[in-house]
Amino acid sequence: MNNINEVPKDKKLVIFDLDRTLTESKAKIDEEMSSLLAQLLKTKMIAVIGGGKFEQFKKQLLSKLSASGELLANLFLFPVTATTFFKYQNNEWAEVYSQNFSNEEREEILSAFEKTFRELNYKHPATIYGELMEDRGSQITFSVLGQKAPTDLKEQWNKENPDVRSKMEEVLQKHLPDMEVKVAGLTSIDVTRKGIDKGYGIRQMEKYLNTSLEDMLFVGDNFSHEGNDEPVLNTGVLCFEVKNVEDTKDLIRHLLFQ
Repeated sequence: MNNINEVPKDKKLVIFDLDRTLTESKAKIDEEMSSLLAQLLKTKMIAVIGGGKFEQFKKQLLSKLSASGELLANLFLFPVTATTFFKYQNNEWAEVYSQNFSNEEREEILSAFEKTFRELNYKHPATIYGELMEDRGSQITFSVLGQKAPTDLKEQWNKENPDVRSKMEEVLQKHLPDMEVKVAGLTSIDVTRKGIDKGYGIRQMEKYLNTSLEDMLFVGDNFSHEGNDEPVLNTGVLCFEVKNVEDTKDLIRHLLFQ
C-alpha cells in the first residue's frame, strides 16, 4: 500500500523500520519526528525494528525522543532484526531476550566472508570509515565503506556499484547454507541465523506483544525483491511503503487526524 488515504487508522500496533523510514541512515530523528512519535504513542503501541544494535537505537531514536515514561511503555524496540527485544519498565530499558551467536558460529561467518572476498577477487576501498565487520551479537554486518561512512558516500557507492553486493550475497550464502545472508541498507550485508528476517520480527511481536497480525501496520522503505522489508509481505500484515522520512511523517499525521 502506498496511498496514505487508504491506510486504516484503527491498527493497534504501528511497526516502523528505522533507517530511511524514521530517520536518514544512522542519523538521529529530527524534532518534528520526535513530536509526531510522541503524539502517536498516546493512542497506539509502536514497535521499531532494524539491523542495528540497541546502542544504535538509543543514539538514533531514544536520544531525541521527548516522551514521558508513561508513553515510553507503549514503545517496543527490536534491534538486530528482532533477535533482541527491549521494553521500558521500572523507569529503564530492559532486555527481554537476546539470541547471540556462539563463538563457533562467529568464526564460521568471518571465514566465509574471507572466502567470498577471495573468490570474487574483491578489494576493499582505500579509505574505510570505522569497522568493516561489526559483531552485533546475533548478527554480523559487513559494511563496504565501514560502519561510520557518511551517507552521501554510501549513496554514491551504491549507485556506482549496483551488482557488487548481490554477487557477494550469492557466494556468501553458498558458504553459509545454514545462515541467512541479506543485502541491507546502502552498503551492508547482514548475516543471521536461518529464518531471521523482518518476517521473523513480526512473529516475535505477535507473541511478545500479544497482538494479532490483523491489528498491525508495518511501515518501511524497501519492499523490492530481496529488500530487507520484503519478508514482512509474506506475514499478511498490512504494509505501507515510504520513499523517505517525509513520507513517514505524512503517514503519522494521517494516523493522528481523527
